[in-house]
Amino acid sequence: MEDKMILIVEDNPDDEILTIRALKKNNIGNRLVVVRDGAEALDFLFCAGAYSDRDPQDLPQTILLDLKLPKVDGLEVLKRIRANPRTGLLPVVILTSSKEEQDLLQSYRNGANSYVRKPVDFNEFLEAARQLGLYWLILNEAPPLQRDE
Repeated sequence: MEDKMILIVEDNPDDEILTIRALKKNNIGNRLVVVRDGAEALDFLFCAGAYSDRDPQDLPQTILLDLKLPKVDGLEVLKRIRANPRTGLLPVVILTSSKEEQDLLQSYRNGANSYVRKPVDFNEFLEAARQLGLYWLILNEAPPLQRDE
């Protein structure tokens, strides 16, 4: 399982630390890649900019995507992921503190696989991370890798 990458798209350093800590505390030993804004997430996924030398076949098993991001917001990142044949089927879990119903609706309308509100309490967050890891990294059958045609 360690070779399966989790892409964490999170601009808040405290939430980043909390997410990583919760995943590790639940023995989720996957390779974690953190990007801190929507533009960097797109560059990473599409091997552009600072990530132009990255192997385009090395795609995340799961993307944990915050909505409120600088440069390009999470909903736009999600739309671009879904619009590309190579990334269109990647599991995307919205992991956000937003309580806006509109964010929830727009996330699902744009193809989110799941929408999880970040619990404020660390123990609740640990449990949420455990369940995310169990489902998306162990139980879920990922789609086959889509190659550019």
